[in-house]
Amino acid sequence: MLQLQKPLVLASGSPRRKELLEQVGLSFTVDVADVDENLEEDRPASLVEQLSRKKALAVLARHPEAIVLGADTVVAYEDEILGKPEDEADALNMLSMLAGRVHHVYTGVTLCYMEDGQQVLDTFHVCTKVSMYDTPRDLLEDYIRTGEPMDKAGSYGIQGKGAVLVKVIEGDYNNVVGLPVSEVFRRLDGMVHKKSY
Repeated sequence: MLQLQKPLVLASGSPRRKELLEQVGLSFTVDVADVDENLEEDRPASLVEQLSRKKALAVLARHPEAIVLGADTVVAYEDEILGKPEDEADALNMLSMLAGRVHHVYTGVTLCYMEDGQQVLDTFHVCTKVSMYDTPRDLLEDYIRTGEPMDKAGSYGIQGKGAVLVKVIEGDYNNVVGLPVSEVFRRLDGMVHKKSY
């Protein structure tokens, strides 16, 4: 598999991102970025790119010898960005809004490292279109009671019990889970071999 010339550090505590990197055979350590995620940005693509860059650079400062991967995922319905729910009522509001409709999941990713005293950054985002079933309120409440939605953008986990809410996706499934790992892999390979995809 891919042999990186520097150690890889994941600037995220997300177990889903950790599992996806492990799935494709990458070796890495985890150092969670503790940054303020409140940005005055209402465009989802720009927001996730900015947050991924902020997280990656915060961790790069602690690991200048490494390649750092920062990521951020949001759900966007029409013009509204949906992060993680504040409580069960917030989760129900989000899931009710998404039920029977189409939304988009954006993940921003930044890969960065130091070279000759300079930061080298590669920031990008991936968007996946998701159509949800029109699920009755009682079933949404049953799902919320499992606790699964509480740490998920948009209040659902496609890789868990929330899979029953999803009708169709167009694009990268893993992006909805929290990391477009195939694109990350290709860009890391490009860094190693000095090529672009």
